[in-house]
Amino acid sequence: MYAVIRAGGKQYRVTPGDVIRVEKLAGDQQQVEFGDVLAVSANQGELGKPQGEARVVGQVLDQVLGDKVLVFHYKRKKQYKKLQGHRQQYTAVRITEIAFDGQSFKAPEQAPVAVKRPKASAGDAAPEGNVATAKTASDKKSAAGGAGSKAARHGGSSKTSASKSKGGAAAKRE
Repeated sequence: MYAVIRAGGKQYRVTPGDVIRVEKLAGDQQQVEFGDVLAVSANQGELGKPQGEARVVGQVLDQVLGDKVLVFHYKRKKQYKKLQGHRQQYTAVRITEIAFDGQSFKAPEQAPVAVKRPKASAGDAAPEGNVATAKTASDKKSAAGGAGSKAARHGGSSKTSASKSKGGAAAKRE
């Protein structure tokens, strides 16, 4: 059993128990009735326009915001950039009943939803002994040999490199 309804300029195929997101509905109503039923199907493989009065009733669950859509305008070589964001407002509706031609199809009763508890707070975090610390660049330099001079980085001493030269004053003294 399903019906095709029109809501907010869009068409939706709904069955009893479905949860759909329609354009935001005005007011703080708990029940909403969709009177614009385009087609109904009572049996598998049949589809037709309702002969008489048809209606689809739903229960408003929540008012939600959709994902953010970024609109970016750009004109090359003209230093023109414009960025604008938009979040569409929706109403979540659970379809509870589809009625037409003297027939009524209702959704099964939904069990109450349990309230979600927040996760453990920061005070309940893992013990600090298990947390590994990352070495910073300054820690690595100090472990490599000190001040970070060129001679220290390349394996030499911090003194002059006369011992490595082939013919310096240190070589003549020996």
